[in-house]
Amino acid sequence: MSLNKERLMTILVAPVLSEKSTMVMDQGYRVFQVRIDATKAEIKAAVELMFDDVKVSTVKTVVQKGKFRSRNFKGGGGYRADTKKAYIKLTADSKDIEIGTGA
Repeated sequence: MSLNKERLMTILVAPVLSEKSTMVMDQGYRVFQVRIDATKAEIKAAVELMFDDVKVSTVKTVVQKGKFRSRNFKGGGGYRADTKKAYIKLTADSKDIEIGTGA
């Protein structure tokens, strides 16, 4: 399967820094927000392209549906956009991805 490098550069949107993502970091996972139409193969290729000396073992994805947000008291409102998160586990011989660490 041929993957376009320009598309791969847009797959990873941002790292997810939350309480749960910090807890799964101890288990070797790194959490990223990704494009909603990204496949697991594209996510794996994007991580290996963006970070040097990184090998991905597994990719798990979760789609979070956007919740309803009221705009005013007269019934106006809408939904937030759906988001997709990828839980990425690296191989044992891979270099670590440092997210949210530092002074």
